[in-house]
Amino acid sequence: MSEKKMTSSRRHHLKSMMLQRGQQLLEADAKQAEVDKERYMEENCISLDLPTCMQGLQDLCKKLHQQIDAVDEQRYDIESKVAKANKEVEDLKIKVQDLKGKFKKPALKKVRMSADAMLQALLGSKHKVSMDLRANLKQVKKEVKEEEKESVGDWRKNIEDKAGMDGRKKMFESEA
Repeated sequence: MSEKKMTSSRRHHLKSMMLQRGQQLLEADAKQAEVDKERYMEENCISLDLPTCMQGLQDLCKKLHQQIDAVDEQRYDIESKVAKANKEVEDLKIKVQDLKGKFKKPALKKVRMSADAMLQALLGSKHKVSMDLRANLKQVKKEVKEEEKESVGDWRKNIEDKAGMDGRKKMFESEA
């Protein structure tokens, strides 16, 4: 079977016909929606007859408030049903994706950044803050109990005595 190419004029004619048909369908849908809206309004909305006396107006207001409450309850019920259906659809999408098994978590790359580069990336080029994190640490002096100083057997207990040059000098003098 040999397939013949469609001429550009024929293609253009078919395209214009499809667009015209689509336009007609859209117009018909809009007219039908307007008719449905009018029919719904006639069924559910009463004609407004304003009474002249105060009691009649109060009764009308009470009746309107009751209708508003009923409509709000219906709206809330419908919204909850839609939210439940949307959540169910999302869960099903996730299940389908899991069943396909094509989803792979990308391997994360290790990024080496200094603290200054990280701050510059977060704060932008406006703020050039040099931050030495070790300078902000508190200096903590270790308190050594007196009884620990007296025990010479463990080298960790008298490490403060041997710290610095004086400590090393004492260590060599005591060994000699």
